[in-house]
Amino acid sequence: MTTTGLRDEVRAWLRENWSTSVTLAEWWRRLFEAGYAHPAWPEGLGGRGMSRDDARAVTAELAAAQVIGPPLGVGQGLGGGTLLAHGGPDLQARFLPPLARGDEAWVQLFSEPGAGSDLASLSTRAVLDGDEWVINGQKVWSSGAFTADRGMLLARTDPDVPQHKGITYFIIDMDQSGVEVRPLRQLSGEAHFCEVFLNDARVPADRVVGTVGDGWRVARTTLALERDGLGGEGLAGLRIIECGRKSGNLDRVVADLLAEPVPAARTAFFLSPQAMVALARERGLTTDPVIRNALADYRIEAEVMRLTGQRVKAAAAQGRPPGPEASTLKLAMSLQGRRFRDLLLKILGPDGVLVDADGPDDGRAHAAFYWSFAGTIGGGTDEIQRNVIAERVLGLPRDPDPSRDVPYRDLKTGTRAP
Repeated sequence: MTTTGLRDEVRAWLRENWSTSVTLAEWWRRLFEAGYAHPAWPEGLGGRGMSRDDARAVTAELAAAQVIGPPLGVGQGLGGGTLLAHGGPDLQARFLPPLARGDEAWVQLFSEPGAGSDLASLSTRAVLDGDEWVINGQKVWSSGAFTADRGMLLARTDPDVPQHKGITYFIIDMDQSGVEVRPLRQLSGEAHFCEVFLNDARVPADRVVGTVGDGWRVARTTLALERDGLGGEGLAGLRIIECGRKSGNLDRVVADLLAEPVPAARTAFFLSPQAMVALARERGLTTDPVIRNALADYRIEAEVMRLTGQRVKAAAAQGRPPGPEASTLKLAMSLQGRRFRDLLLKILGPDGVLVDADGPDDGRAHAAFYWSFAGTIGGGTDEIQRNVIAERVLGLPRDPDPSRDVPYRDLKTGTRAP
């Protein structure tokens, strides 16, 4: 089918199926059954195995119609791509449909108090007990853990091999007695992040993604997808609604959800170039040569990031782990966040100190300003990204690492498993 034919098909489908009188769950079910939830995913699992360009055409038509977008979140963005790259048919059949229908929300359980940038030093342990793994440890900076149904968990299953080789990737149920979630209050007043305590939590043995001990390789795919998601293109025109049963949205009527204002506080690292130009125009600054030059640079960098993001998404859609372009994108996003922060304050002037309803755009600009600081840390620090680019793209020698071949149990840095 040609792109024009596909677009016509989506428009015709929308005329028959888009309704503001149905529940959110029903609308997402319709998207799922049509294969429009995540078009590049396999047929029957929320998609139709479309190419990158065809999937973008579907999304563009949904956005043009200004409908509620497909369910999006950590599970769909990171979990879905990881399962497509490393999960077998059974795991894909079990977990992709609930994600594509928005029935579930997932959380990433990677970072620990003693294992952030040095993620491979994680100490959360998993011990096999019959047909289940018993998990003990602590995770931190886990976005949205308080509304998550399942978690993508990294845990150490073999302390007698070097630290990168003894890690396994699990899908864990969050609703069990061994999982305790505590929200963390941020600078903006929100509590988007959480710390998660795992005390004899259990995971069925058939919830391993990849193979036992190969979790680091699988995790690299998730991390690459995360970097892409942090810096990739948005879905302008689509209304994004929080998914998962704990959100309380699934049984709500679409019209009621659309009637609610978009929250001012957003997890956005920066505003779009169009929004920045509009802000400058409102303040009569579009004739200022310094501001105009900065806006042009901002737009150029945003376009480069968008195109790089497409390369990462294309790899994920084909079931291939993203390449080093994901680290390049993440680093560019971090630098763009700092450019945004400085340019935003120049445009706002004294109003830059105002927050919430007192601030420009009902506080959205200032909320994005707060989040610009997170770009240098979330998804891997700038220093980590530069190391990845240097070693995997430029072929420079790796930094000396005397512990590379030392069993994890023998390492004496940080907190170690018994």
